[in-house]
Amino acid sequence: MPTLRRTLLAAAATAGLVMATAASAQAPQFFRIGTGSAGGTYYPIGGIIANAISCPPGSRCREAGGTDGVPGLVAVAQATQGSVQNVNLIQAGNAESGFVQSDVTHWSYTSTGLFDGRPKLDRLRFIAHLFPEHIHAVVRKDSPIQRFEDLRGKRIAIGLQASGARIGSELILAAYGLQANRDFTPEYLNQAQGTERMQDRGLDATMTVVGYPAAAFSEFCSRTGCRILPVLPEAAQRVVERAPFYGPGVIPRTAYEGLEADTPTLTVGALWLVRDSVSDDLVYGITRALWSDVTRGLLDRGHAKGREIVRERALLGRGVLPFHPGAEKFYREAGLLN
Repeated sequence: MPTLRRTLLAAAATAGLVMATAASAQAPQFFRIGTGSAGGTYYPIGGIIANAISCPPGSRCREAGGTDGVPGLVAVAQATQGSVQNVNLIQAGNAESGFVQSDVTHWSYTSTGLFDGRPKLDRLRFIAHLFPEHIHAVVRKDSPIQRFEDLRGKRIAIGLQASGARIGSELILAAYGLQANRDFTPEYLNQAQGTERMQDRGLDATMTVVGYPAAAFSEFCSRTGCRILPVLPEAAQRVVERAPFYGPGVIPRTAYEGLEADTPTLTVGALWLVRDSVSDDLVYGITRALWSDVTRGLLDRGHAKGREIVRERALLGRGVLPFHPGAEKFYREAGLLN
């Protein structure tokens, strides 16, 4: 009996060690993606991408009906105020990655422009260009406001304090000679909060930088009726001279219910950045998963802006920001880099 007891104890110990080792091997690796507010485009696109690159322990990924994600990875789309908060989260290590406008990326990494005098955010690295974002200046359909000049003296939602939307809004308003607290009253609200206040006639306009169609504007335009103010060429040129990351673009009349014509505006690229401390192997796997055929289907079906996330434009807008080595390895193997 003593021999049998020792044998059973040894077997139990061995089994426990095997189970502990298996549990350790199956421990999930979490990866946060800083996005934006729920009423915009960053958040839903972030959710699609997080799902696409994830393959939690025990999942049957890379099989029929599954994602093409990184084994063991659990990616999470984290709601934030937007680009400015995201670069700070990445720098501080409070998020592994995030979506950021290309102008905010350049200024924060080089400590120039609107980040002049601030510490350089040198932990930022490039994964991919995702899609173009468009300046929206939205008013009620029955509003007397027809031009940006008519915003003088008005109450305007210009984006959350730590958002790229606020930076874009202030750039375009400055191009029309409008300064916050002197020529208009700014409200630091996201597009969902802004459209809610416009619904109650507590605001005159809501501005942001977002990829169309944005959920908050879609709902507002369908329910209340809307117009989008055009950015005219001279003002657009003044913005581009100050921030060359912007370029001409159009919000088509089909983007939102009730629009009567295409609206000229400005665009800026939405980039996916990652912290330099994330392992090369992990970023390589994430980049590979982003551009897989399976993810292509998820993006096409998941959101109208998802169809604009294409490999052919993957390297746009990087500027001086270094590649993450894992992403660079993928692009070289894919033939997108010499």
